Amino acid sequence: MTAVVIGAGGGIGAALADALADEGETVHRLTRADVELTDEASIAAAAARVGSPALVFVATGLLHEDGHGPEKSIRDLDPVWLARQYAVNAIGPALVAKHFLPTMPRGQRSVLAVLSARVGSITDNRLGGWYGYRAAKAALNQLVRTLAIEDRRRNERGIVVGLHPGTVDTRLSSPFRQSGRDLFQPGRAAVQLLDVIDALKPADSGKLFAWDGSEVAP
Repeated sequence: MTAVVIGAGGGIGAALADALADEGETVHRLTRADVELTDEASIAAAAARVGSPALVFVATGLLHEDGHGPEKSIRDLDPVWLARQYAVNAIGPALVAKHFLPTMPRGQRSVLAVLSARVGSITDNRLGGWYGYRAAKAALNQLVRTLAIEDRRRNERGIVVGLHPGTVDTRLSSPFRQSGRDLFQPGRAAVQLLDVIDALKPADSGKLFAWDGSEVAP
């Protein structure tokens, strides 16, 4: 199998690429030097280079940057930061799907997986806050659902799915870890996510699954 990991310079992405290579797969490791999610031309060029992968994993995400982080209240809302969150966490993965899905095999199992988050679940939102990240991930989950419906017309065995990795020991999560919550090392998180992918069926396309294989409510 040929696999593409976008975000291979990050903690989870690097671990995913390593785990796939350990399984003997051919892995294209794409970092920000190769693909910038806010630059559609770089995404299109990468898709043209890698051929016809059976697995594309978008292991990217933005939670804090340049002094900005999750909003605690409406007083913290900033339109520029909200737009930045949408650009990286929702629009970028959608553009990856736009350019990579048409290159993926027809008539056989293929998977396009994106890192999402449980906090993007509208049903599961009981604490509030984190406006931009929650909303961007909710948008991503809707995009995954819509992409899955369209891609089924191209390949009835194709799967488009969102994955919640849990709290992983990476730069993204480091400022916001809560004591008492399970913290996964990237290597373990990667194996868990690949196990979830291995168990997916076409009927699971369009859904969001947690690291343990349980479905997360929209």
